[in-house]
Amino acid sequence: MVLILVLLLTGGHRRIPGAPPGGVAVEAHSTDPFSYATSRAVQFTERAAAGNATVLFTKSPGGALATAERVARWRPLIDAAVKGTRIDPSLLEGLVFVESAGRPGVIAGTSVTDAAGLTQILASTATSLLGMHINLARSRSLTNQIESFNGSGKAGQRKLARLVRERQAADPRFDPRAEIDATVRYLQDAERTFGREDLAFASYHMGIGNLQSVLRLYNGGHPVPYVQLYFDTAPDRHGAAFHLLQGFGDDSALYYWRILGAVQIMHLYRTDRAQLRREISWQLADDAGGTMLHPPGDPARWSTPSQLSAAYGRHELVPLPSNASALGLAYDSSLGAQARRISAPRSLYRGLRPVALHELEVLADRIRALSGASPLRVASTVQDLKYQQAAGLAQPLAATGWQFEIARHYRSGAQAGAFQELLDRLQSLDLIAWAPDGGVIDITVASDAQSWRG
Repeated sequence: MVLILVLLLTGGHRRIPGAPPGGVAVEAHSTDPFSYATSRAVQFTERAAAGNATVLFTKSPGGALATAERVARWRPLIDAAVKGTRIDPSLLEGLVFVESAGRPGVIAGTSVTDAAGLTQILASTATSLLGMHINLARSRSLTNQIESFNGSGKAGQRKLARLVRERQAADPRFDPRAEIDATVRYLQDAERTFGREDLAFASYHMGIGNLQSVLRLYNGGHPVPYVQLYFDTAPDRHGAAFHLLQGFGDDSALYYWRILGAVQIMHLYRTDRAQLRREISWQLADDAGGTMLHPPGDPARWSTPSQLSAAYGRHELVPLPSNASALGLAYDSSLGAQARRISAPRSLYRGLRPVALHELEVLADRIRALSGASPLRVASTVQDLKYQQAAGLAQPLAATGWQFEIARHYRSGAQAGAFQELLDRLQSLDLIAWAPDGGVIDITVASDAQSWRG
């Protein structure tokens, strides 16, 4: 299930930020079935926002709904700050969601020199780049007093409010209006540097200089849409740019997609909270957010071996291929091992939905092409609910035929690295959800994966 990004501004509908203008087109590469093509820029952007949204639901303090409520309080300040600029207020609101979850007093580390405030500005960046005057000693002292404050009653509330105001005066990063204004100045400077709003926002986390370095390695430094920079790099294509972009840490490469995901949450918060609540429940239903790809009832979960057998008869399920080694695959001996406990044939538990099987084969082939190593070992495939109960498992998505597990046993570091790159890339395309689970990787394939290939 793809979250469709609907970015609405006061003035009406706005296209997806970062969709490329006219110019030299990039065509898909025949060696990479997941490579970027300019003609599909909007679809790539939408899917990247959806595929990387799970962390916004799982890590938001108090939950995504509570975070959206906090963030919405600051929209009037955001609208005022961007007035007269080209900065998109919805994107800036998404940045506040991602950076602080709408908490103006939060500090990312253990010291006020670390990132702080609604948009998490470092003290060094504030003073050297953004023209903010900070009394660090005073800020540190007031922060210690605020964090250790234990007063109560109206007198206590008044004292705490006074401490907060004094800290805002000493350190404007804790003043929401001043920090949002400073963030707009940064984004304007970045947009002048890159000539693109999407690159300006992408640079907020990784830094302008770092993003310039990636662009130099990609094409000599010419600005391109971030969706192109992200998806048109791979270990075997613009490899130096790929490794630099992916090597910054803190998921810098995914930052822009998470801002777009936050924009979608804020849109649903204002227009359809019932749908937002549904998506929250789906995102939190499993470790990887795979239930978002297959909400309850879509498709049905098979309950018994007889239902599985009937699904094979209708070709809703297909057996694993017999030529596994030729495909770069191997099948673990434990596949279907618990079938005897429910008097069912093991062969029932060696199959997948046709689209899921195809994605498994493409995954194995791509990993072999990148690393020169095979096989990829399949640890489990479809399992009806009766089988799971007998085996002491609780994996509802395995009962849909869309989920399989890959053993975390690799022939080489290159194979492990290629596997990780493919997991991240397919997740960014919202084609899979994945999560480690002990000695295996759980992978759930999206039902629309085939239509995405065209």
